[in-house]
Amino acid sequence: MSGNSIEERLQALNVMLPSASQPAAKYANYVIVNDMIYVSGKGPSGNPTGKLGLEFSTEEGYAFARSTAVEVLAVLKSALGSLDKVKRAVKVQGFVNASADFEEHHKVLNGFSDLLVEVFEDKGSHARSVLGAVSVRDNLPIIVDSIFQIEV
Repeated sequence: MSGNSIEERLQALNVMLPSASQPAAKYANYVIVNDMIYVSGKGPSGNPTGKLGLEFSTEEGYAFARSTAVEVLAVLKSALGSLDKVKRAVKVQGFVNASADFEEHHKVLNGFSDLLVEVFEDKGSHARSVLGAVSVRDNLPIIVDSIFQIEV
Protein backbone atom coordinates (compact mmCIF):
# COMPACT_ATOMS: atom_id res chain seq x y z
CA MET A 1 0.00 0.00 0.00
CA SER A 2 3.05 2.24 0.16
CA GLY A 3 2.73 5.54 -1.68
CA ASN A 4 -1.04 5.72 -1.37
CA SER A 5 -2.71 8.57 0.44
CA ILE A 6 -3.96 7.88 3.94
CA GLU A 7 -7.54 8.07 2.65
CA GLU A 8 -6.78 5.32 0.11
CA ARG A 9 -5.22 3.17 2.85
CA LEU A 10 -8.28 3.66 5.07
CA GLN A 11 -10.51 2.59 2.19
CA ALA A 12 -8.35 -0.48 1.52
CA LEU A 13 -8.57 -1.36 5.24
CA ASN A 14 -12.36 -0.83 5.16
CA VAL A 15 -12.07 1.82 7.89
CA MET A 16 -14.76 4.49 7.89
CA LEU A 17 -13.99 7.50 10.07
CA PRO A 18 -16.88 8.79 12.19
CA SER A 19 -17.31 12.44 13.06
CA ALA A 20 -14.84 13.45 15.75
CA SER A 21 -16.24 12.77 19.21
CA GLN A 22 -16.42 15.64 21.63
CA PRO A 23 -14.67 15.81 25.02
CA ALA A 24 -16.49 14.22 27.94
CA ALA A 25 -15.77 17.17 30.25
CA LYS A 26 -14.21 20.65 30.20
CA TYR A 27 -11.01 20.08 28.22
CA ALA A 28 -9.87 20.41 24.62
CA ASN A 29 -10.22 17.51 22.19
CA TYR A 30 -6.67 18.25 21.09
CA VAL A 31 -3.96 20.87 21.50
CA ILE A 32 -1.44 21.84 18.83
CA VAL A 33 1.95 23.17 19.96
CA ASN A 34 4.44 23.89 17.18
CA ASP A 35 4.49 20.73 15.06
CA MET A 36 2.92 18.43 17.65
CA ILE A 37 -0.74 17.56 18.23
CA TYR A 38 -1.75 16.12 21.59
CA VAL A 39 -5.03 14.20 21.40
CA SER A 40 -7.00 13.87 24.63
CA GLY A 41 -7.93 10.43 25.91
CA LYS A 42 -10.42 8.63 23.68
CA GLY A 43 -12.36 5.44 24.17
CA PRO A 44 -13.89 2.94 21.76
CA SER A 45 -16.85 3.65 19.51
CA GLY A 46 -20.25 2.84 20.95
CA ASN A 47 -19.20 3.48 24.57
CA PRO A 48 -19.01 -0.15 25.73
CA THR A 49 -18.64 -0.60 29.48
CA GLY A 50 -16.79 -3.17 31.53
CA LYS A 51 -13.42 -4.53 32.55
CA LEU A 52 -10.91 -6.67 30.71
CA GLY A 53 -10.55 -9.98 32.51
CA LEU A 54 -14.15 -9.80 33.76
CA GLU A 55 -16.69 -8.74 31.13
CA PHE A 56 -14.25 -8.75 28.19
CA SER A 57 -11.52 -10.99 26.79
CA THR A 58 -8.13 -9.88 25.50
CA GLU A 59 -9.42 -10.33 21.93
CA GLU A 60 -12.41 -8.09 22.62
CA GLY A 61 -10.05 -5.56 24.21
CA TYR A 62 -7.90 -5.62 21.06
CA ALA A 63 -10.99 -4.76 19.00
CA PHE A 64 -11.89 -1.94 21.44
CA ALA A 65 -8.35 -0.54 21.16
CA ARG A 66 -8.56 -0.66 17.37
CA SER A 67 -11.90 1.16 17.53
CA THR A 68 -10.28 3.73 19.82
CA ALA A 69 -7.60 4.33 17.17
CA VAL A 70 -10.37 5.04 14.65
CA GLU A 71 -11.78 7.63 17.08
CA VAL A 72 -8.34 9.27 17.35
CA LEU A 73 -7.96 9.31 13.57
CA ALA A 74 -11.33 11.08 13.35
CA VAL A 75 -10.09 13.78 15.74
CA LEU A 76 -6.86 14.15 13.75
CA LYS A 77 -8.77 14.52 10.48
CA SER A 78 -11.12 17.06 12.04
CA ALA A 79 -8.20 19.06 13.44
CA LEU A 80 -5.92 18.91 10.39
CA GLY A 81 -8.33 18.60 7.46
CA SER A 82 -6.30 15.66 6.10
CA LEU A 83 -4.54 12.72 7.72
CA ASP A 84 -1.77 13.18 5.13
CA LYS A 85 -0.56 16.06 7.37
CA VAL A 86 0.49 13.56 10.05
CA LYS A 87 4.29 13.21 9.84
CA ARG A 88 4.46 10.41 12.40
CA ALA A 89 2.90 8.90 15.49
CA VAL A 90 5.11 9.81 18.45
CA LYS A 91 3.64 8.44 21.68
CA VAL A 92 0.63 6.36 22.71
CA GLN A 93 -0.46 5.78 26.30
CA GLY A 94 -3.22 3.30 27.05
CA PHE A 95 -5.23 2.88 30.23
CA VAL A 96 -6.88 -0.54 30.31
CA ASN A 97 -9.82 -0.90 32.67
CA ALA A 98 -8.98 -4.37 33.99
CA SER A 99 -9.44 -6.81 36.81
CA ALA A 100 -6.58 -7.04 39.31
CA ASP A 101 -5.34 -10.34 37.86
CA PHE A 102 -5.46 -9.29 34.17
CA GLU A 103 -1.96 -9.34 32.63
CA GLU A 104 -2.44 -8.83 28.89
CA HIS A 105 -2.66 -5.03 28.75
CA HIS A 106 0.03 -4.92 26.07
CA LYS A 107 -1.93 -7.33 23.84
CA VAL A 108 -5.03 -5.14 24.19
CA LEU A 109 -3.18 -1.95 23.22
CA ASN A 110 -1.73 -3.75 20.18
CA GLY A 111 -5.13 -3.15 18.55
CA PHE A 112 -4.44 0.59 18.62
CA SER A 113 -0.79 0.29 17.60
CA ASP A 114 -1.48 -2.16 14.77
CA LEU A 115 -4.01 0.17 13.16
CA LEU A 116 -1.64 3.15 13.33
CA VAL A 117 1.05 1.13 11.54
CA GLU A 118 -1.47 -0.15 8.96
CA VAL A 119 -2.64 3.41 8.24
CA PHE A 120 0.62 5.39 8.50
CA GLU A 121 3.05 2.53 7.69
CA ASP A 122 6.54 3.27 9.13
CA LYS A 123 5.33 6.69 10.31
CA GLY A 124 2.81 4.88 12.52
CA SER A 125 5.48 3.22 14.67
CA HIS A 126 5.55 4.95 18.05
CA ALA A 127 6.75 4.87 21.63
CA ARG A 128 4.08 3.68 24.03
CA SER A 129 3.14 2.70 27.53
CA VAL A 130 0.14 0.85 28.86
CA LEU A 131 -1.25 0.76 32.36
CA GLY A 132 -3.90 -1.27 34.08
CA ALA A 133 -6.51 0.92 35.74
CA VAL A 134 -8.83 0.04 38.59
CA SER A 135 -11.40 2.35 37.00
CA VAL A 136 -11.69 4.78 34.10
CA ARG A 137 -14.19 7.37 32.91
CA ASP A 138 -17.65 5.96 32.22
CA ASN A 139 -16.34 2.42 32.91
CA LEU A 140 -14.95 2.23 29.35
CA PRO A 141 -12.72 -0.81 28.75
CA ILE A 142 -9.85 1.33 27.45
CA ILE A 143 -8.84 4.97 27.09
CA VAL A 144 -5.89 6.05 24.96
CA ASP A 145 -4.17 9.41 24.69
CA SER A 146 -1.71 10.08 21.90
CA ILE A 147 0.82 12.49 20.42
CA PHE A 148 1.58 13.02 16.73
CA GLN A 149 4.05 15.16 14.80
CA ILE A 150 2.31 17.14 12.06
CA GLU A 151 3.04 19.40 9.10
CA VAL A 152 2.52 23.04 9.99
